[in-house]
Amino acid sequence: MLNDIVDVLADPVDLTPLRGEDDFARLVSETGHSYDVAKQGYVTLASGKGLNHEGDSLEMINSRETFLSNGHFAPFVEAVSDRVADVVERTSGDRDPVILEAGAGTGYYLAHTLDLIEGSRGVGLDISVPAAKHLAKAHPRLGAVVADAWEQLPVRTGSVDVVTVVFAPRNPSEFARVLVDDGEAVILVADQGHLDELRDPLGILGVEDGKVERLVDQASQWLTPVCDPELISFPMQLGRGAIAAQVGMSPSARHLDADVLKQRLEDLPEQMEVTARAQLIRLRKA
Repeated sequence: MLNDIVDVLADPVDLTPLRGEDDFARLVSETGHSYDVAKQGYVTLASGKGLNHEGDSLEMINSRETFLSNGHFAPFVEAVSDRVADVVERTSGDRDPVILEAGAGTGYYLAHTLDLIEGSRGVGLDISVPAAKHLAKAHPRLGAVVADAWEQLPVRTGSVDVVTVVFAPRNPSEFARVLVDDGEAVILVADQGHLDELRDPLGILGVEDGKVERLVDQASQWLTPVCDPELISFPMQLGRGAIAAQVGMSPSARHLDADVLKQRLEDLPEQMEVTARAQLIRLRKA
């Protein structure tokens, strides 16, 4: 709910604090900017320039909901939640910890983390309005915000214990700004070998070499590793429907013709073992 996290949010224009007005029908900043809260419970916090990138479509969000709700990525969500719990045990003290997920999608990961950590509050940020509609109802302690993760985040400086990113865009300078002094960014990034069994038969995008190393290097001005990256890899048993949902929620959905993909899916076995493989990276302020 937005009223639970309004003390963390900031005006996207000038980062002044926001407050709820008219029974939280809108959020208003100290400088007089006003942002309407949608009837579904989310708020769009974008500067006057608007949103500069394209978010996931309704079809992609529905595919994501279908795939994740069946637990295929459960080891990923458990790993992320466990590492977040490790951080907030150290950072939060007597106050309720705040967890921000950038590119939160349907809220699957963040809701699981909030369930694990008693009293925690979540800010789910995504550029996609269809995603925000899911986020707003994903968990009672989660507030949904439509914003661009590549731009200045509409979040107060030093207000967040942990920033999580799961297969989503990263903004290291802004992550460092919003984190408390001993907070961390917990980032899950696809590693080479992820979904490799599907690459050739479906023609989907692969994971480029050196992705983890580039991520750490590009963030080094603002964030530094807490420990070595942690490999998380496991097999999944996927039917054609699950495979279609996985492709439909990924960037490959924008690059493949629907009819071509349908034919390629029909040529697959009814059940396949597919490898999930990612690196979990923990970064703190440099």
